[in-house]
Amino acid sequence: MRVGLCRRADRLVAAAALLALAGCSSTPPPPDWQMNAKSALEHAAAAYLQGNTALEASEFARARREIATTGRTDLLARAELMRCASHVASLSFEPCSGFESLRRDAAASEVAYAAYLMADAVEAQHLAVLPAHHRTLAASTTAPAAALSALKDMPDPLSRLVGAAVLMRSSRASPDVVALAVDTASAQGWRRPLLAWLQVQARGAEQAGDAATAQRLRRRIALVEAGP
Repeated sequence: MRVGLCRRADRLVAAAALLALAGCSSTPPPPDWQMNAKSALEHAAAAYLQGNTALEASEFARARREIATTGRTDLLARAELMRCASHVASLSFEPCSGFESLRRDAAASEVAYAAYLMADAVEAQHLAVLPAHHRTLAASTTAPAAALSALKDMPDPLSRLVGAAVLMRSSRASPDVVALAVDTASAQGWRRPLLAWLQVQARGAEQAGDAATAQRLRRRIALVEAGP
């Protein structure tokens, strides 16, 4: 996975973190720490989504070391959110402890996005700093059709999976949302989130009494699990 550094700032806040880290101008060239941190964060996210936890930990530790040379705790908080976003996209809902330890130094946009990732209520003063498509999903009153439409309009696949996970975490994910998440992860070849979302879809089929669909989904799960 390549997270572009010159995309619009309304992309996933995790990707926006990289904008701050690496800059969008080639003149003058960015310092080595920025490029090294960018590379390490990209590799960490890709490794996690592909199911390689050990490599993700190693690459993220490398990114932390590069950022630490600046003494910028606010940038480190953003990087921690990037890591949490890839975990949430894979339906791993453990606390974002790395960010929490740096919360006091984080900008309002990161505080808002952290609440969004946790499916917590986003305070009014923070809701305005979320990108528009995330604000739609952050609002608990959003109708299912509007939520699905907002997901489809997400600017990149990781944002879409994060949004679907936020809906799942807040018990608002419809079968169409789950199907969209499965299709998104499948198209990217992201094994970890694909397995997580296929499991959700298979359980839904079983609970609905649709044995044929459940068996088909279990075959897909077995195929992914048998991969590298």
